[in-house]
Amino acid sequence: MGQGLWRVARNQQLQQESYSEQGYLTREQNRRMAASNISNTSHRKQVQGGIDIYHLLKARKSKEQEGFINLEMLPPELSFTILSYLNATDLCLASCVWQDLANDELLWQGLCKSTWGHCSIYNKNPPLGFSFRKLYMQLDEGSLTFNANPDEGVNYFMSKGILDDSPKEIAKFIFCTRTLNWKKKRIYLDERRDVLDDLVTLHNFRNQFLPNALREFFRHIHAPEERGEYLETLITKFSHRFCACNPDLMRELGLSPDAVYVLCYSLILLSIDLTSPHVKNKMSKREFIRNTRRAAQNISEDFVGHLYDNIYLIGHVAA
Repeated sequence: MGQGLWRVARNQQLQQESYSEQGYLTREQNRRMAASNISNTSHRKQVQGGIDIYHLLKARKSKEQEGFINLEMLPPELSFTILSYLNATDLCLASCVWQDLANDELLWQGLCKSTWGHCSIYNKNPPLGFSFRKLYMQLDEGSLTFNANPDEGVNYFMSKGILDDSPKEIAKFIFCTRTLNWKKKRIYLDERRDVLDDLVTLHNFRNQFLPNALREFFRHIHAPEERGEYLETLITKFSHRFCACNPDLMRELGLSPDAVYVLCYSLILLSIDLTSPHVKNKMSKREFIRNTRRAAQNISEDFVGHLYDNIYLIGHVAA
């Protein structure tokens, strides 16, 4: 009798627990469904009034619209901005798909001027049938010719009307062009000293520290691999140009072009000494100051010390 009553009570307890769990699950499911509906509603509200991104993404699911977006469907300004990041080869390939866009003159003009910053033809009225795409091909052809034979390359540019036969125009072209081989350029400038003179005057060394200015100079006009008359000519021209750009500093430090010439030679020798793996006993700062002031006595010890620190921390001036 007692056992029967215990079983009846136990069954009633289990039924109540089952009912409570089912109620909890039902309430949890209802809560999640309500939250999902609220989230979808808020998403639709965010989309309304602007671009319906949901429908755009849904529309792109079709197989025909997969891949790169058609630039002709975009505003012209945005299409030109995208194409402006392409190089000449990729732009030619793009013209096979978007002929009107990729053949635009502004795009090819930007390519020409970003690679060849100065050409005489830029400042002239364009001849009949002129196009910047054709000009790019001629500039590329002329640069390849220059890198094989500098004289023939310059003559090619002149024959196409791209460059005027003027040392100043040739100097500006060399100064603003990035595709010319530096070894061929050095050979050409060694032969054309008139072009070299105009090229030096294009540099502005105002308010620059001497070693940094010398690095910039040799970045455009590469130093020869061996000492000789051409290196002496470069240093001489640099010294006069540096003094012309910094007259107040020269008076304050009491420096002349000859003194700057001595300092430049000292910086080159120090650069070789500190960077060459073949030199075991490196020149100390005290030795550099002593040797430099012996050659140029009017220079202060602190200034020469700063020169040494610059080479020691930054590196070669003609690398």
